[in-house]
Amino acid sequence: VQLQASGGGLVQAGDSLRLSCAASRRTVSNNGMGWFRQAPGKEREFVAAIDWRGSQSIYADSVKGRFTMSRDSAKNTVYLQMNGLGPEDTAIYYCAASITSPATRRTELYRSWGQGTEVTVSS
Repeated sequence: VQLQASGGGLVQAGDSLRLSCAASRRTVSNNGMGWFRQAPGKEREFVAAIDWRGSQSIYADSVKGRFTMSRDSAKNTVYLQMNGLGPEDTAIYYCAASITSPATRRTELYRSWGQGTEVTVSS
């Protein structure tokens, strides 16, 4: 599967962005999906994940209540709605497909990764 992330950009603190991740070559309707991010000089970290049905999502504590992950299986696409952005959210955001169906934060279960989309939040 190929994953194409988009929707990043330069925004001001307090603004919102919606990231999209479109899958191609095969369906990901049976896969849990996740978003991760990597800030400059830091290791990649888990942000959010959603199960194959789109009925359960989990979030990192740092984004809980501000970010919402969703999926549209008909479009083979997942989304990350990010509200109340702050400079600490500045990072390259990656989407990934898990080899399992539930939502998971276990990085080792994600085998397919998108190229990343950059989010920069100015204060």
